Amino acid sequence: MACPSTIVPLTVVRHEAELVVPAKSTPKEIKQLSDIDDQEGLRFQVPVIMFYKKSPSMEGKDPVRVIREALAKTLVFYYPFAGRLFEASNRKLMVDCSGQGVLFIEADANVGLHHDMLQPPSPYLDQLLYNVPGSDGIIGCPLLLIQVTRFVCGGFVFALRLNHTMCDAAGLFQFLSTISEFARGEPNAPSVTPVWEREVFNARNPPRITCPHHEFEEVRDTSMAMDNNNLIQRSFFFGDEELIALRKQLPPCLRNCSKFEVITACLWRCRTIALEVDPDKIVRVSCLVTARVVKKGLCIPLGFYGNTLVYPAALSTSEMLCRKPLRYAVELVQSAKGQMSEEYVRSVTDLMAIKGRPLYTVAGNYIVSDTTRAGFDKIDFGWGNPVYGGVAGAISLISFYVAFKNSKGEDGIVVPICLPPPVMERFQHELHKMTQLGGVEDSYVIKPTKIQSML
Repeated sequence: MACPSTIVPLTVVRHEAELVVPAKSTPKEIKQLSDIDDQEGLRFQVPVIMFYKKSPSMEGKDPVRVIREALAKTLVFYYPFAGRLFEASNRKLMVDCSGQGVLFIEADANVGLHHDMLQPPSPYLDQLLYNVPGSDGIIGCPLLLIQVTRFVCGGFVFALRLNHTMCDAAGLFQFLSTISEFARGEPNAPSVTPVWEREVFNARNPPRITCPHHEFEEVRDTSMAMDNNNLIQRSFFFGDEELIALRKQLPPCLRNCSKFEVITACLWRCRTIALEVDPDKIVRVSCLVTARVVKKGLCIPLGFYGNTLVYPAALSTSEMLCRKPLRYAVELVQSAKGQMSEEYVRSVTDLMAIKGRPLYTVAGNYIVSDTTRAGFDKIDFGWGNPVYGGVAGAISLISFYVAFKNSKGEDGIVVPICLPPPVMERFQHELHKMTQLGGVEDSYVIKPTKIQSML
């Protein structure tokens, strides 16, 4: 059942954006991104937002000043973030470590923090993370934009926009953790020394594609394309009741599958039904997976903060996915994740070099990323952990899974998704049916549940 959020009127007064540079002199050099970093699919900006309550122990301290100073100290160690990207031959991305700095905005809001502000997608993102004109490109632009907004209740919001080619969620968490250590005055900051070593994810010599990569297959089918200019975004909450309802639709041998697997299977199926894809068309779900899960062979050093992401895909005809029970989709998602190995990661890296860093398949694809354990909800600048910390919303065909506590105090996972308006209504209807167990062949009768939808 849809439960639209209350939109609290918000006015934000911003100071002029400034460039924060490293607190000390840093090396002026050129650094090369890896073949995983500079793939076309990571050439976008990702927003992260964290909400903090007032802390009596920090009375008299200004979060803007504390974080600005900590950021400058952090950039001494993470100085590539203060540089700018440029393209070398064959569109290879390089970092000019020029020390120009990252964009920083100081701001003040006219209201206190409210729970409905926390729900991704944030209805106030444009105000809490202002897009400085000319700053959102991939080449020649600041690699980070940070805005700290004070609220009248004494709380504040830390919002950040990251050029994704520089790092993944684990790398960003490491960077933010260092800022938080300096902000708290930790004497041994940084506790983890950053390591560049992007060559860990460079192509082999000679490169060779040794695994199937359905996530990069070229599909020219305009019938499955979505108009990115005609999308709305809503989020859906999966708590214990929703997960129990979905697991009840699975045979006993699959009921111990992960939350990610069952939620992904459910969303993929409902989304495909809502899009009304022709029965014989091939649809995909691509699961963003970090190579850090590969325990042997890759030798990722402690402190490495580059991208480690690949996105193996599951495939099905639309008809099979929509008609078969949920177990069918779950097993496909499990199979896709099961492709992960050292050889698979090496094969992806080599594919980037051989095929010129192609974009992932767009038509008929849905990309999901589990950030529930990314740690953004554990970044403490001295005011304690945020009441919400995570990605601020979905991006086109990419959904991020975020840990979330709803207004009832229930812990769960919230998933933002982008769809055209009429498709969104059908999607919401199908998702509601799945949690009500209507028309599912191998389901069991249980207490009806709700999916909380947040505009």
